[in-house]
Amino acid sequence: MIQIFRKEFAGFLDSLIAYIVIGIFLTVTGLLIWVFPETSVLAYGYAGMETLFNFAPYVFMFLIPAITMRMFAEERKTGTMELLLTKPITDWGLILGKYSAGLLLVAFTLIPTGIYYYSIYQLGNPPGNLDSAGIAGSYIGLFMLAAVFTAIGLFSSSLSENQIVAFIIGVFACFITFTGFSSLAGLDIWGDAALTLEKLGILYHYNALSKGLLDSRDLLYFVSSTAFFLLFTRLTLKSRTW
Repeated sequence: MIQIFRKEFAGFLDSLIAYIVIGIFLTVTGLLIWVFPETSVLAYGYAGMETLFNFAPYVFMFLIPAITMRMFAEERKTGTMELLLTKPITDWGLILGKYSAGLLLVAFTLIPTGIYYYSIYQLGNPPGNLDSAGIAGSYIGLFMLAAVFTAIGLFSSSLSENQIVAFIIGVFACFITFTGFSSLAGLDIWGDAALTLEKLGILYHYNALSKGLLDSRDLLYFVSSTAFFLLFTRLTLKSRTW
């Protein structure tokens, strides 16, 4: 697993993917927080980071599948998957090595946003008039969301040797799991089952964590969802003849 992790992460750095991903994420979120008048914190009249946590999931929907789309698709297309499978490494070692590398890269994109927190902290009246507990919960929620999206992207990459197809599947799956259940729950046909349906989606649990309340049920949901897609990745790899 460690060897796979090092290989994948070094691949990100050597191909400039890491720098491009971090640059795009910071550029988009920076424009939303400071420049665009509809979302700028300067136009709110109060200090808060809601813009980052409201829009970052939608940026991740595209960036994370772009990171993961090559992980298995490229291995299959270049024929190196057969070579990997001949090495003394388990399926889980292969999957977790690639998954850890992708998730670490996504985590690195969040670290520089600490500058946003410091800046908004200083802009408060008085300085420091900021809901730090809620922000900490939102960061945890965003990281857990990234963990699920990375697992979805890895699963999507295992379905096709075409990276573009893997990317499209990943974006669609991330969007459906994030907002799909909440949108369906909004239809007037479910009655008392609407809340149960909404709880199946990521958005419900992400919003709960964003309030700064770390409920074990929400954390368990994210861990279970991540494990679910990693398990399906393994089943996909086992079912294919390379």
